[in-house]
Amino acid sequence: MQSYIFKSQRLGFRNWTFNDLQPLTQINNDDNVMEFFPFKPSKQDTMDFIKRMQAMHKEKGFCYFAVDILESNEFIGFIGLCEQTYLEELESFVDIGWRLKKNSWGKGYATEGAIACLNFGFNQIGLEKIYSVAPEINTKSEHVMKKIGMQRVRTFEHPKLLNDVRLKTCVLYELMKSTI
Repeated sequence: MQSYIFKSQRLGFRNWTFNDLQPLTQINNDDNVMEFFPFKPSKQDTMDFIKRMQAMHKEKGFCYFAVDILESNEFIGFIGLCEQTYLEELESFVDIGWRLKKNSWGKGYATEGAIACLNFGFNQIGLEKIYSVAPEINTKSEHVMKKIGMQRVRTFEHPKLLNDVRLKTCVLYELMKSTI
């Protein structure tokens, strides 16, 4: 039985363990999952990500949480909140994001999990505003952003993707606690 930080109807949200390395590496190596990313993370990149998320959770009380289906305890990827610093005009901001293995797509998990994470961020952590970013061509993620009540702020050229013609133009969405 996992120890969850919080749950939604079908999902459990938890901190990362090193047992997540292999299944997350498999997710990160799926061409469909990584379609809108500039590269597929290596096993070492994935380990570094897990360590960063563990440290962020310890320091901030949130991260891109490891997510399991409650009914089966199956690990399906991550949904959560992450502090970002790559947009100069925002200095530091909290991003909501998700990466789920392909066989869990189309079941409403991203939307359900994102809503649970917004509630956690606003009501447990005390955030006032949460953002979301995706390449403009990633209409599936943008669809989830709209479904969870976020509003499109603008498009921009992502400073970490400037050399990637396909991915560099991104959308920025936001949701303020005062509007929900």
